[in-house]
Amino acid sequence: MEIAVQWIRTTWTKKSRGGEAAARRNAAPVGFVLPSMAPSSAHVVRMHERNGFEPCGGEEDLRKVDVQLRESDGRLRVQPRVEPLFGLPPRPRRPPAVRLVPGQWVRWQLNYRFSSAAGMQDWSYWMDTFNIAYGPMDADAFLSEPTVYVDERGPLR
Repeated sequence: MEIAVQWIRTTWTKKSRGGEAAARRNAAPVGFVLPSMAPSSAHVVRMHERNGFEPCGGEEDLRKVDVQLRESDGRLRVQPRVEPLFGLPPRPRRPPAVRLVPGQWVRWQLNYRFSSAAGMQDWSYWMDTFNIAYGPMDADAFLSEPTVYVDERGPLR
């Protein structure tokens, strides 16, 4: 069965926590048109404050994407991976995996805050958005509302 994966990572620093920069960051898209790709690839889009949150897209091996995908009994099980102690906010209880049937897709969002190892630099932040479709989908499917939406974002202070 076809699986389409789009991984969007938006990164910023304290400079984009408020004002115009935060407005640009918050206006960044959470879905893009899918390019033609090999079946074992994911569409990866990066946006960073240093380039005004302009999207920069590419293709990456599906095995390098931080999400667990497993097909079983005509369904696709989707669960993004989060390493323990991998930035803030803490995630003591995560939502259960989503099980998609053909024709469905999920948008799953997580956010993080990191400090430098020595504590010498400002905090940095990122948000991951995973758009994952099971079965044949139109190239512009991720521009619409998902079948399932999981908001795993937490307070970052």
